[in-house]
Amino acid sequence: MATPESNEQASRTGRRAVLGAAVLGAGGTVLGLAGTARAAQGAGRGSGRGRGLDSLPVPTIIGHRGASGYRPEHTFGSYQLALDMGADIVEAGDLVPTKDGHLVCRHEPEIGGTTDVAEHPEFAGRRTTKTLDGVQVTGWFTEDFTLAELKRLRAVERIPANRPHNTLYNGRWEIPTFEEVLRWQDEQTRRRGKQVWIYPELKHPTYFRKLGLGLEERVAKVLRRHGKDRRNSPVILQSFEPTAVERLSRLVGNPLVVLLDAAGTRPYDFTEAGDPRTVDDLITPKGLKEIASYAQGIGPTLNLVIPRDSEGRLTEPTTLVTDAHRAGLILHPYTMRNENPFLPAEFRKGADADAYGDVFGAYRAYFATGIDGVFTDHPDTGLLAREDFVND
Repeated sequence: MATPESNEQASRTGRRAVLGAAVLGAGGTVLGLAGTARAAQGAGRGSGRGRGLDSLPVPTIIGHRGASGYRPEHTFGSYQLALDMGADIVEAGDLVPTKDGHLVCRHEPEIGGTTDVAEHPEFAGRRTTKTLDGVQVTGWFTEDFTLAELKRLRAVERIPANRPHNTLYNGRWEIPTFEEVLRWQDEQTRRRGKQVWIYPELKHPTYFRKLGLGLEERVAKVLRRHGKDRRNSPVILQSFEPTAVERLSRLVGNPLVVLLDAAGTRPYDFTEAGDPRTVDDLITPKGLKEIASYAQGIGPTLNLVIPRDSEGRLTEPTTLVTDAHRAGLILHPYTMRNENPFLPAEFRKGADADAYGDVFGAYRAYFATGIDGVFTDHPDTGLLAREDFVND
C-alpha cells in the first residue's frame, strides 16, 4: 500500500510462528451506535452475488501486498498465500515502471530494501540519490533498470527487524510484472472456480510523469489488452494522488479509490500544482463529494476513522464513515497488523514487541464504525475477525 503509513511507525517487532494466533480481549473503546448498526446490517453482504464491487463480502478482507505478514511482500509467494488463506482481494501490486517502460510490483521505486540488488556487484554503480516527492532518497531505482535486469534480482523481506521469520524466504521469488499478475489472476480464477480480485496502486504518478514514464496511460493500456478496464472488472485501482485517480477515470471504467494519508498532510500532486488543500480538506463533505465525482471509494489511514490519543489509545470515531457513505463512497482503510507495536495501545498484550496483541479486539473496534473493508498483512486473522463480528 502506501509509502507513508501512519500506523507503521514501530522501531522493532516480530511475529509468532503460528498463523492466525491471537487472544480475544476487551479493549473498551467508545464506538458510535450508528456505525455499529450500519456495520451489523452490511456485514457479509455480497458473497458472490451481483457483479463488480457488489459481489464482494462486507467487510472486505484485502491482503495487503499479499499475505505480507508471512512472506516477503509483492511476491507470488505472498499473493498466493493471501488467496489460500481466503482473502477477498489481493493488493497485487504497487506499480512502478522500469527504464524500458514495463510495470513491476514493488512497494517503492527504490528497491534496496526489498531486493538483493546490493549483492549484485554489476549494479553497484546504479546506486544514487534522488528527490522523490520532495524527499532525498538514496538507493537503487526501478526506472534505472530494464526489465531483464530486474528479473535477475530476488525479493527480500522489507522489515526484517519486525518480521525475522519472513527472511526464511529471502531470495525465493523474483519481481513480478503487472502483466504476470494479470495472467496469474486469470489462472487462479480458473483453478479456484471463483473470481479473483486484485487492487493495484499507482505509486508516485507525478514523479514518474516528470520522467516521461506516465503510469496512468501504461496501466490503462495493459488493462485494455487483458480486457479488464471496465466497470465490473475485478481490478480496483488506487493512488495517493487525486489527480492521478481523476486521470484514470477518463481512461478506464474500473472502480477507483483515492488513498488518504494522515490528517494535515498534502498529496504530492497538490504540492506540485500549488494546491493548498490537505487531507483535512478532502475528508470534509465537500471534499468527499468532489472525490465521488470521479472515484468510487477512499482508502484512509485507520487513524482517520478512529484517532488515537497521545498515549496511542483509540478515541471517539470521526464522522468520516458516515460522511463518505453519504457521498456514495466505500471505505477501505489501511493497515491492520497482528504485532503489538502496530496496534492501538489498549490492544497490546504485555511488553514483548515480538508478540501478537489483541488484534481481534482492534478489528471489532474498526468494523463497528461501518467501514466496508480493511487492508491487512494477515488475511487469515482478518477473516476470523470478520466471522466473529458478523456472528456476534
